[in-house]
Amino acid sequence: MSSKYHNKRVVVDGHIFDSKREARRYQELKMLANLRMITDLQLQPKFELIPSQRRSDGKPERPVIYIADFSYKDCDGNTVIEDAKGVRTAEYKIKRKLMLQKYGITVREV
Repeated sequence: MSSKYHNKRVVVDGHIFDSKREARRYQELKMLANLRMITDLQLQPKFELIPSQRRSDGKPERPVIYIADFSYKDCDGNTVIEDAKGVRTAEYKIKRKLMLQKYGITVREV
C-alpha cells in the first residue's frame, strides 16, 4: 500500500524517516555534525504552537504541535529548524506561520 504522497519510509542508523528525502538530509546533517560544522543535531523536535484549552462546554481541546524534521546550531550558533518537504500541505503552511509568529523561527525547507 503506497502512502498518500507516494513517499517511502526509510530506516537509517535505527531512525525511521518518512521519506528518502528526509533520510538523505539526515545523512548530510550527520556528516556536517561529524565535521563540526553544525552542533546539537536533533531529530523530530516538537514545538507547542497552541496550548491545550477547554471549550465553553468543558470539553478539552488538544494542543497544536509542530514536529519539525531537524534542529541544529549552525557555525554562528544560530538555531536552525528544518523540514524536508516534498508536499506543502495547508496544515504545514499554517504551522510554519505559527512557528514564525510564536517563536520568531523561519522554518528552512529543504
